[in-house]
Amino acid sequence: MCQCSPHRACCKIQPSMLACDLANMASEAKAVLAAGADELHLDVMDGHFVPNLSWGMPVIKSLRAKTKGYFDVHLMVSPVDAIIGDFAAAGADFITFHPEATGHIDRSLSLVRAAGCKSGLVFNPSTSLDCLKYVMDKVDIILLMSVNPGFGGQKFIPATLEKAKEARKLIDESGYDISLQIDGGVSAANIKEIAEAGVDMFVAGSAIFNQPDYKKVIDDMRSELAQVPVPGKK
Repeated sequence: MCQCSPHRACCKIQPSMLACDLANMASEAKAVLAAGADELHLDVMDGHFVPNLSWGMPVIKSLRAKTKGYFDVHLMVSPVDAIIGDFAAAGADFITFHPEATGHIDRSLSLVRAAGCKSGLVFNPSTSLDCLKYVMDKVDIILLMSVNPGFGGQKFIPATLEKAKEARKLIDESGYDISLQIDGGVSAANIKEIAEAGVDMFVAGSAIFNQPDYKKVIDDMRSELAQVPVPGKK
């Protein structure tokens, strides 16, 4: 069971499948879910928007057939509109994309919701949050990249913590039910500090999959999250 979040009902830990043993992706997905992970994070890279390739709809469709886990699909693809429906049909539950990947952010968010998925925007380390104020009513999740996207195993960029505080303030002032997610360099060593900045969804790749005991890593993260004080309580 996850710990209470100071901002939302529940903090969520999402293993990034990019870091798993890709030859055994379905069994890896089942293993981390059995170890206590809440959802699965799936990075789709096109080799154009980011300098790497990962997988497309067939892989997600195949994994969907093997697991009941919740699929959070992060599209690092440009242009994004034409493939939104395909990824929804393949089994995505959440679809997030980058503002730079579309000429019309509002329309792209609407396409995600029309396809039956929750929608979100992803912000690279140096990308401003300015566009959010015009589309908060269409956003279910804000994902902050705490590394430059394209490769796993990178170190957390500390400046992301201030950005997280800024995003949390925007969410709280909007009155909308929006999750704040972070991806890149997340581990048991820094998850408490990240949560204190206002984050409630945590994507972790190598920090989980590079360890022999997935449950221990996830339990350690939960223990750190349990230490985050709830506002208004002593």
